[in-house]
Amino acid sequence: MLPFELLIGLRYTHAKRRNHFISFISIVSMAGIALGVMALIVVLSVMNGFQEELRARILGVAAHLEISGPAERLPDWRGVLAQARQNKDVMSGAPYVNAQGMLANGDMVRGAIIRGVLPEMEKQVADFEQYMKSGKLADLKSGEFGIVLGADLARVLGVYPGDKVVLLTPQGNITPAGVMPRVKQFTVTGIFEAGMFEYDSGLALIHLQDAQKLLRLGEDVTGVRLKLVELFRAPIVTRDLAQSLLGDYYLTDWTKSHANFFRAVAIEKRMMFLILLLIVAVAAFNIVSTLVMAVTDKQSDIAILRTLGAQPGSIMKIFMVQGSFIGVFGTLLGVASGVVLALNLETVVPIIERMAGMDLFPADVYYINELPSKLDWSEVGLISGISLLISLLATLYPSWRASRINPAEALRYE
Repeated sequence: MLPFELLIGLRYTHAKRRNHFISFISIVSMAGIALGVMALIVVLSVMNGFQEELRARILGVAAHLEISGPAERLPDWRGVLAQARQNKDVMSGAPYVNAQGMLANGDMVRGAIIRGVLPEMEKQVADFEQYMKSGKLADLKSGEFGIVLGADLARVLGVYPGDKVVLLTPQGNITPAGVMPRVKQFTVTGIFEAGMFEYDSGLALIHLQDAQKLLRLGEDVTGVRLKLVELFRAPIVTRDLAQSLLGDYYLTDWTKSHANFFRAVAIEKRMMFLILLLIVAVAAFNIVSTLVMAVTDKQSDIAILRTLGAQPGSIMKIFMVQGSFIGVFGTLLGVASGVVLALNLETVVPIIERMAGMDLFPADVYYINELPSKLDWSEVGLISGISLLISLLATLYPSWRASRINPAEALRYE
């Protein structure tokens, strides 16, 4: 048999009241909690989607982990790669040469990062193939001095596949006239667009052996890039490799080399969570108002219950049940609507765009053609728990006030 406090509290939530304004405030409170919970779930899901999209685009060009030697030279890269691949978390690896240079086409000159790669091995650690707008990474042949440019870099230089560009490197040649930069003409064999301005505007790929010849590295490379089985284990794998590799090497994983991007997203996500949580808090204040008016409206009922033997704690529980019902129902409504909306954003957003007559996320600005969303059930549970806790806390003061009502004073004018 249910406790009488629960029965009376539930009865108060749906009974017809003399004061309809109390019912209106209850509905507003319920709607406010539902709106706050729904907004939290949807916004955090969108930010999870953006974070995953950003990570995919960065790691589609960068590596999970990089191993480089002192003075940016790694003599025995094959031996280092063989040692690294003994770790069960390392999936594949590829050598690379990094250098800074100036690319020129007529009067147009732009600085860029020049990366020498082995096309057949590079595709095992990066996703350049899926970002190629024209040409293929495999078109880079040793000795042919081909070059693949980022889309923005090619646009600024005004070049297309088949055009020539001149590469100037800071490693100079000593001549009677002084130190002169090395100059080499390259043929554009392809253009990629990763959707990250940092890479599209400042990265150029050439064949590893061409880079070694241009920079006079011999058989040396700058380092080795690794792809891991689980990218989130990168810091652990970095620590393990630092202990197992024989020699002096510098190890950097993606969580350090791109920490600013992901830290900014994490901070923004945290602040959005706190800001949107205020919607739930405002709705909770409405619960306080609802219960204060309900207590005033039910003073005679409280007095009668007290004269029949109800303890102050029982009176307090009755109104806590009434307020908690608003919080629970509002939270469940918000969770249901938030989950449905977060899972169907790719359908809802186009409808909103058609109704508004505008493109909310232009692909040429955001490099995405749909709003990314990733629902995290642990966050849904956290939001639900916090919403229920706030709702419960909002019931304490009005319920305590109800328990302190003196029956004689309440019935004096009845």
